[in-house]
Amino acid sequence: MFDRLSAYAPQALAVLRIVTALLFIESGSMKLFGFPTPFPFPVEGLLLVAGILEFVGGLLILVGFFTRPVAFILCGFMAVAYFMGHVSTGGFFPTVNMGGGAILYCFIFGYLVFAGPGAWSFNKQ
Repeated sequence: MFDRLSAYAPQALAVLRIVTALLFIESGSMKLFGFPTPFPFPVEGLLLVAGILEFVGGLLILVGFFTRPVAFILCGFMAVAYFMGHVSTGGFFPTVNMGGGAILYCFIFGYLVFAGPGAWSFNKQ
């Protein structure tokens, strides 16, 4: 029964890519534009770089443009963010340091490096 679902794998991959990108863009827009809510800390230095990577990288992932190289950069960015921003302030465990999102983003972007953009992308890689 579930074997027939394999035919929709490219579309399911595209939905994963698009939803992940929309959430990532929202995180960047919060840092850069204060939308939908202002970021609770001053956005300067590495936080400004993070906002730019989240917003621009999220837009590129959203439309499926250069998905693999952008996902590679964002995967590494989220790994660094986890260890610099979450582990250093709240310990190693994600439930304690609120870093579960960073880990999920890291692994989703890592998957996109290998899987590509799926259906509905600007360019097929």
